[in-house]
Amino acid sequence: MKKLMLLILVIASAFTACTTIKSGTIGNGGLSQLSGTWELNYISGPRIAFNGLYPGKKPTITFEVADKKFSGNTSCNSYSGALVADDTSINFTAPFAMTRMACPGEGESTFVQMLKKVGSYSVTSDTTLNFMMGDIAIMRFSKK
Repeated sequence: MKKLMLLILVIASAFTACTTIKSGTIGNGGLSQLSGTWELNYISGPRIAFNGLYPGKKPTITFEVADKKFSGNTSCNSYSGALVADDTSINFTAPFAMTRMACPGEGESTFVQMLKKVGSYSVTSDTTLNFMMGDIAIMRFSKK
């Protein structure tokens, strides 16, 4: 009986070690590539030119992957929320906190509406973050 218990303990330890190693590989790409602050440089959809939407300040987003949080600025108001993502998919449909200052123009509403349509992401050259809807890039950010 003691040998059986020892065998079960060893097998359970092996599974735990494998799971720990697997979750520790996050630094090799995927979700870990999101870490840091990104500045918007392209958004699809609006008929207004990008510089017309964001004449003074461009929207930003900061990911704290270890804490599973994101935050940023819409060019007017600050926002933050829980990060719901894996190595390729990301979801901003859950409610997130946002300040409520009156903002001129359509930039903020366009940014928030497009953010909620994002389903996946890709990072290229560690300096460009693309938010995708299906296989179309609807937002593009540069690493700050």
